[in-house]
Amino acid sequence: MKKNIFLIIIAALVLGACNKDFLDTKPTNAVPDDQVFNTADNVETVINGTWAYMFEEFFTFAVPGYKSIHLTSDAMGSDIAVTQSYGLRDSYGYTEMTDNTKNRVNAFWTILYKVIDNCNNVIAKVDNATGDADKKQRLKGQAYALRANCYLTLASFYQFNRTGTEKAIPIYTEPSGPTTAGKAKSTVAEVYKQVIDDLQKALPLLQNYERNATQKWKIDLNVANGLLARAYLYNRQWTSAITAAVAARNGYPLMSGDDYNKGFSDINNGEWIWGHAQTPNQSNASYNFHFLDVSSPASYYQSFMADPYFKNFFDSADVRFRLFDWDTLPDQEGYLRYKKFRFRDAGALVGDLVLMRSAEMYLIEAEAYAQSGNTTKGAEALNVLRAARNATLYKGGGSLVDTILVERRKELWGEGFSLSDIIRTGGTVVRKPFLSYNGQDSIISVPRGDGTFVKVSAQGHLTLKQPDGTPFVPYSKYYLFAIPITELQNNPNINN
Repeated sequence: MKKNIFLIIIAALVLGACNKDFLDTKPTNAVPDDQVFNTADNVETVINGTWAYMFEEFFTFAVPGYKSIHLTSDAMGSDIAVTQSYGLRDSYGYTEMTDNTKNRVNAFWTILYKVIDNCNNVIAKVDNATGDADKKQRLKGQAYALRANCYLTLASFYQFNRTGTEKAIPIYTEPSGPTTAGKAKSTVAEVYKQVIDDLQKALPLLQNYERNATQKWKIDLNVANGLLARAYLYNRQWTSAITAAVAARNGYPLMSGDDYNKGFSDINNGEWIWGHAQTPNQSNASYNFHFLDVSSPASYYQSFMADPYFKNFFDSADVRFRLFDWDTLPDQEGYLRYKKFRFRDAGALVGDLVLMRSAEMYLIEAEAYAQSGNTTKGAEALNVLRAARNATLYKGGGSLVDTILVERRKELWGEGFSLSDIIRTGGTVVRKPFLSYNGQDSIISVPRGDGTFVKVSAQGHLTLKQPDGTPFVPYSKYYLFAIPITELQNNPNINN
């Protein structure tokens, strides 16, 4: 449990002061405790600094802020064949996130609970600050929504949701301090209730807020509804998920096929509801692209290759199909590249990070309709997305729910949903060797720069079983993130 909230806040304020262009704050690196929350402007500085901490804080080069949680989720899924490059090999192999001594395990827990703690302070203290009443209302709504996002992330990775009674993680809703006692784990149902309650409180507080079009990192009504749609879907509240998803995507049309091929690194994309902007002066979070970007020469690791079987999900006319090609670099020949993510500015190594798109909201709507038995409406929502991607429309046959879950894999590849979808649906990781019909290596011809071709073995997944040698199964213990050993040592009540 955290022991001194003001140390966290001041650290956030320092981070928030690093870039005036991105964080429109009044920067400072020394704010007395009794002044942190005394004005609406100071409270906004806390919110802005907390956001900067969340995304820009490096624990290691392998853990570049909050977005690295999404990298880990996808590395532990079915469709990304992680190479042996630095950073995510152990997560991919399921030996890291179950080890409570690992840095990544500690980093994720620390990021989420520090942000929660700052939000708790804003929620508790903003009403007593001086300043514009509408601004205070908006800041409180943003704090509720940001806290909800953190608890939704915790619910998604730290426990299964089979009955709702499974013990998950502790819930803190009050500011902490040196004498704060650690809490016991709450159930999954209690965590989802907290998430939904927070977002329902946020909605009226954000009702009249209109953010600047260039500030998609700020939480507005669309973002809050999008988070609510996720929470309702994950907690199997189908009707409410549909309503929230439709509200969230209002004003955010699906992008064109050409835009889909531009690299997923520009927050000005009209389909993006929520994202984290980057500039040459504030670009720590862009480091995530070194794992995602497999085609820019300046990208260091290029570790997120596609499982060759993933390509088989796509029609050749699908705009997303254009993103596949076989790697031609001498040390990576045989890997299948899926060139969805590319640095917006490869020279400056800058790329904006996507957090929510209207495509996801169509998928939530489709799945919720299908899960509730309305296959007609579910297919309609699915086909709106498929039509935008020039993919073959769904006309029945097979399970609509399974079809939608595959469509989520196709559309949201690399955006952080792979493992969380497996956990929430009781699914399983599927990895198999990429072999020819006779059980031998699949041999492909890849071009060289001089116009010649070389025959190499196609590369797929390197890890095909769980660490104990058994096949991947639903509800595997290896899917869940561990609670770090420091939390277990400092919170004697956690397992009570």
